[in-house]
This record gives sequence, structure tokens and C-alpha cells, in this order.
Amino acid sequence: MFATVLFPIDRSRQARETAAVALQLVQQHSSDLVLLSVVEPGQDDPDEVARFLAEAKASFEGAGVPCQVIEREGKPAFVIGDVADEINADVIVMGTRGISLENDHQSTAARVIQLAPCPVLVVP
Repeated sequence: MFATVLFPIDRSRQARETAAVALQLVQQHSSDLVLLSVVEPGQDDPDEVARFLAEAKASFEGAGVPCQVIEREGKPAFVIGDVADEINADVIVMGTRGISLENDHQSTAARVIQLAPCPVLVVP
């Protein structure tokens, strides 16, 4: 059902907790996993992000799940939607700190839900 799972990942606690859900989904459906890191210019150290992505990839591969890594720059919600479209993702799995779709225009998860070309599994 989910041939390709897109997992936008950052260094937040929520993303780390969401990794377990992404892993379980990928294993249950024998899906391809794509890790996506979006760096906002001037916000993150690219070297730290590269190290974090390497660790995340090693963690998934240690669990028997190979994954592709994509690194991009830009506004996270827009980049996530664009990459989901480019790779023909069947689902986006992402964490959140809690959102209200009607009132929260700053939340990346809320914007992704509005912009995504596929279903979005939001893990609280």
C-alpha cells in the first residue's frame, strides 16, 4: 500500500520519536524509505545536519531498512511537498509538537498537510 515513505527529519525530539513509527510502517509494508532534511538558509549548520543524517541513516539500516537521503534548502513545508511530489511518495510521516489546523499557520506539519500531494501521517 505504501511503496514509498517520505520521512522529513530534523534534530527535534519529536522527529526522533517519530522515527520508530516510520520504521514500523516501512517494515510492515516493505516500503522504500526516503529521509529528507530541509535546511533553512542561515538557520542550521550544514555539517551538523550532515552528521545527523548519517546517524539516522545508519540507525535505519542497522534495523534492516535501507534508505535514500535527500538534503535540500528552503522553507520546510514547501520543500517537503515538492520532494513528495518528485519521488511520488505514497505517504509522508512526520512528527509535531501539537497543531491546530485552523489556528496554527506557523506549524510545518499543518502547512505540509495543506500542501502535500499525498496522505500525511502526523505523529504527536
